[in-house]
Amino acid sequence: MTHRLIVRLKGHRQQAGLTQAELAEEVGVSRKTINTVENGVFIPSTVLALSLAARLNCSIHDLFALPDK
Repeated sequence: MTHRLIVRLKGHRQQAGLTQAELAEEVGVSRKTINTVENGVFIPSTVLALSLAARLNCSIHDLFALPDK
């Protein structure tokens, strides 16, 4: 089963005043990883999702959601 993921990472990152590269460095991944997550190409691991939410001072649910059926 394939799920489409609603990704709100970009808006939260921009609201925090961070570039993709800055956020990537702070959570220990590449800028390309942040880009692919923001574009819905890559679904982050639980650890990465938790790290992103912690750095952006929000919940995982603020960043990612499954679409309504």
